[in-house]
Amino acid sequence: MNLENTKAQMRKGVLELCILNMLSEKDAYANEIIEELKKAELIVVEGTLYPLLTRLKNGGLLSYRWEESTSGPPRKYYALTELGKAALNELRQTWETLQDAVNQSINN
Repeated sequence: MNLENTKAQMRKGVLELCILNMLSEKDAYANEIIEELKKAELIVVEGTLYPLLTRLKNGGLLSYRWEESTSGPPRKYYALTELGKAALNELRQTWETLQDAVNQSINN
């Protein structure tokens, strides 16, 4: 059994929840999101984030806008849509239920 792969899959499984939650607090561009996820040890490669952001945008959960940057090219800022807010609430409820179930299972 490859434990590193299992741990990576567990982290990937909660990325959507974490990204939506992060964007519920403020709009952000990809590098900001990556830095926050790296601090939390949830992501280590940038290639994981971009397809996920695209999928969330295509699903109507995120929108984006371009903003000029004083330190380089324009940045694409992602924001939560109303559908994204509803999805976040549902994912939070699912997370709480799952967390309770896992804690009950491993603490017995």
